[in-house]
Amino acid sequence: MKKIIITCCAALSMIGATSCGDSFLSVDPPSSVPIDGYYVTEARLMEAVTAAYDPLHWYDYFAGWAPLNLVFDSMSDDLYVGGGNTGDQGQIHLISQFRSDPINTIGGAWTGSYSGINRSNLVIADVEEVEGLSEADKNKYIAEARVLRAWYYSVLWKLWGNLPFYDKNLTFPYITEQKTAKEVYDFMEADLAEVLDSKVLPMKREAEWAGRATQAMAAMVYVEYVMYQKDESKYAKALGYMKDIIASGQYSLQPFENLWETEYEWSAETIFDINFIAKGGKRDWGAAQAAGGTVLPAMIGIDGLKGSPDYVSGWGFGTIAKEAYDAYDTNDKRRDIGILNIEKYITDNAAKGITVEYGGRYQNTGFFLRKYLGRIGGNDGAVASGDLNWDNNLRIYRYAETLLNAAELALRIGDASAQGYMDQVRTRAGLSSVPVTLDNLLLERRLEFVGEGKRYFDLVRFGKAAEVLKAKGGKVLENGQYTKDGIPERVQWTENKKYLPIPQSEIEAAQGTLTQNPY
Repeated sequence: MKKIIITCCAALSMIGATSCGDSFLSVDPPSSVPIDGYYVTEARLMEAVTAAYDPLHWYDYFAGWAPLNLVFDSMSDDLYVGGGNTGDQGQIHLISQFRSDPINTIGGAWTGSYSGINRSNLVIADVEEVEGLSEADKNKYIAEARVLRAWYYSVLWKLWGNLPFYDKNLTFPYITEQKTAKEVYDFMEADLAEVLDSKVLPMKREAEWAGRATQAMAAMVYVEYVMYQKDESKYAKALGYMKDIIASGQYSLQPFENLWETEYEWSAETIFDINFIAKGGKRDWGAAQAAGGTVLPAMIGIDGLKGSPDYVSGWGFGTIAKEAYDAYDTNDKRRDIGILNIEKYITDNAAKGITVEYGGRYQNTGFFLRKYLGRIGGNDGAVASGDLNWDNNLRIYRYAETLLNAAELALRIGDASAQGYMDQVRTRAGLSSVPVTLDNLLLERRLEFVGEGKRYFDLVRFGKAAEVLKAKGGKVLENGQYTKDGIPERVQWTENKKYLPIPQSEIEAAQGTLTQNPY
């Protein structure tokens, strides 16, 4: 969406809605113009569309801190919350411990998701008011908003399950029926299938609109719902959508080492990213909704880092588990491209005459998520806080996941294509073929997506969560030695831990219409 900013600013300045100094990420109609009768041109409709994408950035830093990959993977065996101690972003620590609190929780993720749903619904409603818009174009805008709405609901559904649900915006007193996780799934599966089968969205956007919803994104969201629900009746249909992406030829695996450098963003592997932009970034302390970059590289940055010719020091969150690093074969390209082994990095630089040092905060392992580490110059051009305005997109769906989804679905229904799909991913990593089994696929996904927010949900849907996510678990580095109990406060995962407690503020605001999740 780097291109969308320029395009929308030009359109908005022509109609006097805002100036190019204001980002498309916070476009609002002037207060002097009533909402009724405002969205009557396609240019104005684009304001509503861009506003619907805005909440994608709020998980990162808004009403609390909740970068999705950090929150999701902190519940797995791949990543520790870290920081200063368990009180530092305590709400995420509680989630990682399976002791989540309905008061001290990631309420901003709940609010941000529903804001995205609300704005997506507005686009669907506003389309009908636009003068002179063809039926075909109306259908494209509606489909785009439905896909975006489905993605926002997927965040809520995976985290909280049983949700206040609506597909048309509410009126006073703004209370709606709570749907079970199964009821939410049934609606979203049918809604996405209708969008996909209409084929009104392009499989891939042209470069100037990179970042907007596509047929491929819709397919990935659909498959995510179906696979997490373990809806075997839809596996064949889901596989068909993955095969459509593959057969289109519009996406492909790219060199793994390039995927995490900002100059290679929007490559042929990208199906959907949350876009962040450092240049001109106005995000600041007290201005979380301002347009700009991401805080993630600062959060996961190596604490006390000195002398590095490559990376910038950060706050020490999101350290990678030693067990995750050790899961790789030594010749797997993904290991040292995706994860930074700080001791190896120090030794390698010492051989060049460069002295590198670092600190080591709570839950330090010596392994850091290189995928999103802040590179030197990675927040150049920010006009507000450098820590809050890094230029790294958050990867949501990549073509590698399309292939591994296809491999798994094919295996589960007995389609012979499974082996070939997994082999493509392993070949890119520099590895030979292994038999395509469910256990090997689970491991392959771990190796491919470490730190990308996939592992926890994979463990749950593969039925491995109770086996893997034991109390305490893991090892951390203390006084030069790895010691047990990386998360001392963690309790054993059980099925009741699948859904977080609904924020207490929402329970109270719903006036008795919401039932709290058993946790």
